[in-house]
Formats: sequence, C-alpha cells, structure tokens
Amino acid sequence: MILTEFGDLLAERMRAKHQLLAARWFERLVELLPVDARDVFPTESLLDHIPALIVEISAYLREPETDAIAANTAILEKARELGALRHAQQASLHQLLREYHVLSDVLVTFVLEEMDKLGVAPEPSAGVVLVARLHQAVDVLAQSTVESFVALYTQTITAQRERLEQFTRMAAHEWRQPLGALQFGVKLLKVEGLDQARAHRTLEIVERSVDQLVVLTQKLETIARMNDAGDNPIDQEVSVATVANEAARQVREMADARSVEIRVSDALPTVTVDVGRLELTLVNLLSNGIKYSDAAKPERYVEITGGETGDDLCRIMVSDNGVGIPAASLQTIFHRFTRAHDDRDDLKHVGGMGLGLSIVEDSVQAMHGHIEVVSTEGVGTTFVLTLPVTRRNAS
Repeated sequence: MILTEFGDLLAERMRAKHQLLAARWFERLVELLPVDARDVFPTESLLDHIPALIVEISAYLREPETDAIAANTAILEKARELGALRHAQQASLHQLLREYHVLSDVLVTFVLEEMDKLGVAPEPSAGVVLVARLHQAVDVLAQSTVESFVALYTQTITAQRERLEQFTRMAAHEWRQPLGALQFGVKLLKVEGLDQARAHRTLEIVERSVDQLVVLTQKLETIARMNDAGDNPIDQEVSVATVANEAARQVREMADARSVEIRVSDALPTVTVDVGRLELTLVNLLSNGIKYSDAAKPERYVEITGGETGDDLCRIMVSDNGVGIPAASLQTIFHRFTRAHDDRDDLKHVGGMGLGLSIVEDSVQAMHGHIEVVSTEGVGTTFVLTLPVTRRNAS
C-alpha cells in the first residue's frame, strides 16, 4: 500500500472516530491531573475543541501539502483558546506540554490499532512518514497553544509587578505625613521643661497620628488584596457624600492650619465602587487643594460636588480657589514625580514628591473611570472624575 492510499484510509478512520479519540484523550488527561474532570473543561464548547483539532489533524494526514495545518487560522485559533483556558485554570507549562504528549500517544496508538483491525501492511517508509506527519500536526497545534499560554502568563506577571509598584508608591506616600507628625511629636516630648499644656497638645497629635496610621494600614491592606477581576468583593454601593465627608475629616487639621474651608455637597450620587480607592482619591485631591491654597485670598476653600449624567455614569468635581496650575504643566500633572510649582519661591514650603496625582490617576483607572483637570493660574483648579454608577467588569 502506497503512502497516499494509506494516509487517506487512516485519515478517514480518524475522522470517523474523532469523538472516541477525544474521549480517550480526556480520560488519560484526567488520570494525570489532580482535579475533578469538570474543572478541566467547564463548558461543552471548550471540550469540543479537542475533537475539532483531531478532525483537522486527520485532514492534514490526507492532504499535507494542499491543506497545511500551520496555515489554517481557524483551527490554530482553537489551539490558542486552549492556551487561554489553561492559563485561566492556572495550569503549568509542563502540564500543558504533557497534555499534547498524551494526545500524540492516543493518536499513534489509534493508528496502530487500525492497522491491525484493517489488516493493512503499508511499506515501512509510508508508516514512518505518516506517524511523522501526525507528530508534526500535534506539534504545530501545541506551539500555538503554548504561545497563547505564555503570552497571557507574561501579561499576568507584568500586571502583578505594576500593581506591586503602584502599591509601594501609594503606601510610601500615604504613610509619610502621619509618620512625620509622630517623629516631630516624639522629639518635642523629649524636650526638658516642656509645659504641661503643650505636652498635652503634642500627645493629642501623636494619638491622632497613630489612629491615622492604623486606619491607613487597614485601607492599604484592603488595596493590597485587590485584583482586577470583574466580580470584585471590595466594590460596595455607597453614597459619595459619605466617602467625601470621611476624606474631609482626614484632612481637616491640615485645612484648619491654612484657614481653608472644606465643602461637601449633599447632592452627590450613590455608586457601586471600590470604596477604598475612591476615598484615597478624594483625600489626595482635597489635600492637593489645601496645600496649594492662595494665601492672598481672604476666603479659601476646596469643595466636592457632582451628580449623575444619566448614562450610568457620574461626575465628581473637586474644586478650589487656590493658586491654580500653569497651562504648560496641565499635560504632565498626572506624571510621577511631577510638581507644577517648583519654580515658585512662595510655594517651596509645600512638601511632597509629586506622586499624589499619579496615585489618583491610577486609582481612578482601577475604578474604570477617568479624570480630567481644568485650571487657571490665580483663579483655581477643578478635577473632574467620571465614574460608572454601577459595577463594571474589567476588560
């Protein structure tokens, strides 16, 4: 029997038995995996991929030159979808390769069984070539699956690294202020001859700073557990006014020291959102408005207003009548380590590393929203947050 006839015969038998072969593969696979069978392929549509791949392999055995498997984009896409499924199930690369090894073994065993059943005896070279084609077809599909798996794995590692860097910046930025107050208070309490009234005030500052650190640590712990999954248990339905008032409470002492009034509208919307990130955003924006208040103005304020837009979105505005942002700096204001007023001697006292607004932008994007800024020097600044009213799944 020549190669073409032998290939046609085995291809037809493989196509006719593709469901049986898929079942054999699945049984062997479950034996290798320490999971329930339903966890391997949770839906029938995904389980159908293996029979489809076997049918394509059979076609390749019949006509390897005219219907090369490497050029069939539809079947390669199915192989890539298997890679995505295995990544979602947190399989290892070793496991993935083992699964394709099992598929090759099942198909080669089937060829040998069919030769015995049919009583065919092809030339040795024909048998070798056909088995080689079989392995080649499986290798091409395995390569597509592995490429998809590795690409998604790389994306996951990159995202995890970015979240870690973001969290580290956030923690360092938020801890700096209460730690500074603690450091100052401890040094002051060591001063000999400190009068009782001043010592009492200093102890109150130390106590507030410790309380702030405790609350802050709890919030950062919550943020550290966050992920980008659409079903995020941290999302809660909450009134923005409630979150805004809590943010205002945290910066009240700073505002009082600079005679800045904090105003929070009662007409703010209710949203389903990551409360920790929303609060962190508002604290940073309020703090920014307070730090850059205009000492030359008799009345200084920062206010939070907003409402729903009617299309499942809401806008939250944080406005102040401070010194404003130079027009040349508006394009880079959210960049890391960027400070818009480094050239102004009268604002040299304003501390910070230029990370606050970068953290704000990161937090807003994590809430599936976006932020814009409008500012005029000498008049004031308004940050506009646009957020979904209901929960949004990660894209």
